[in-house]
Amino acid sequence: MLRDKDRIFTNLSGTSSPFLKEAKDRGDWDNTKKIIAKGREWIVQEVTNSCLRGRGGAGFPTGKKWSFMPKESDGRPSYLIINADESEPGTCKDRDIIRYEAHKLIEGALLSAFAIGAHTAYIYIRGEFVREARILQQAIDEAYNEGLLGKDAAKSGWDFDLYLHRGAGAYICGEETALLESLEGRKGMPRLKPPYPALVGLYGCPTIINNVETIAVIPTILRRGAAWFAGLGNQNNTGTKIFCISGHVNHPCNVEEEMGIPLKELIEKHAKGVSGGWNKLKAVIPGGSSVSLLPKDICDTVLMDFDSLAEVQSGLGTAGVIVMDKSTDIIKAIANLSRFYMHESCGQCTPCREGTGWMWRTLERIAAGKAHYQDIDLLNAVTHQVENHTICALGDAAAWPVQGLIRHFRKDLEERLNILDATQLAAGG
Repeated sequence: MLRDKDRIFTNLSGTSSPFLKEAKDRGDWDNTKKIIAKGREWIVQEVTNSCLRGRGGAGFPTGKKWSFMPKESDGRPSYLIINADESEPGTCKDRDIIRYEAHKLIEGALLSAFAIGAHTAYIYIRGEFVREARILQQAIDEAYNEGLLGKDAAKSGWDFDLYLHRGAGAYICGEETALLESLEGRKGMPRLKPPYPALVGLYGCPTIINNVETIAVIPTILRRGAAWFAGLGNQNNTGTKIFCISGHVNHPCNVEEEMGIPLKELIEKHAKGVSGGWNKLKAVIPGGSSVSLLPKDICDTVLMDFDSLAEVQSGLGTAGVIVMDKSTDIIKAIANLSRFYMHESCGQCTPCREGTGWMWRTLERIAAGKAHYQDIDLLNAVTHQVENHTICALGDAAAWPVQGLIRHFRKDLEERLNILDATQLAAGG
């Protein structure tokens, strides 16, 4: 259970203004100049020591990612890109950070850009976040007016410009290289890697791309120290995390909690429990729609961190916790997600372009009870033909929910097909 004194996002519920005066009252922009004076290497090392892992879904160590940037400039500028294209179904944490804690993000952008040697940063925000974009732009403007951004930002001696770029609402642009393509004015389609963005990124220059939540926690880590952050959570899964709890719960919410909190405790404490009680639970998607769902018996004990969820063949992802009770048609629910991934595929890779459609159509047939027993195994085979066979991870994101359905709820699939005699069906009955 996270103690109030360890909470980073103290205005996550929006009880106070997101703008500069109130943000400073909450501790933002406190001695930013002093932090920058400690130097780039100190900041990178402190972030590394904190064991902060990226909060956008992949969970890659942030300090290690920053260390990939060239130590000396070869004449090309360096860039920081902040990914605010929050498109994962069931996830709304970055939206609330922007809406209520905008200055944590802006200050984090300055400190992070200084650490990687960048004088320019772009925040790529989802086009549908109209209100949030207005709030963020207003916060950026007042930071400029106060001398916190621009030439000699925060009187640190470091020149830094921050730009807000509005996307057009494509899920694929949440993938970092597709985001770069979009930011450069082209269709958002993932790039082949290598080369990686740290060497060849925006406009062919060294670039680091981080999620909103990742950047927003940087100032607090640097003020309170790496040891403090690393002391929260579990080994290799440190710090706090914003969890988005939705679905069949009594109180859907966004909440900051300690990494490694038991899933059951998270739901019962903050979401006031499953509608109708815990025994009514059927399944939970623990990390946004792109990870495997988990049945109740696993949900009883599983911990909410990267490694614990990986051990049960799921993932923390964006920590979008989608709760489904026994009234849920689990097959139709996953079919709906499959339709989403089919629609959002950029079409560049054949396994994803064709496979996502195959998965959706097969699930629709099963949901309608118009498939055959063999189609379950065919569906599973298609997921493995898509998984790990695409340029980016959208193919994996489409495959994993379906694999989880087959793994944990095969009985539901078979019952939907009203299978009484598998041999008869196999013979064409």
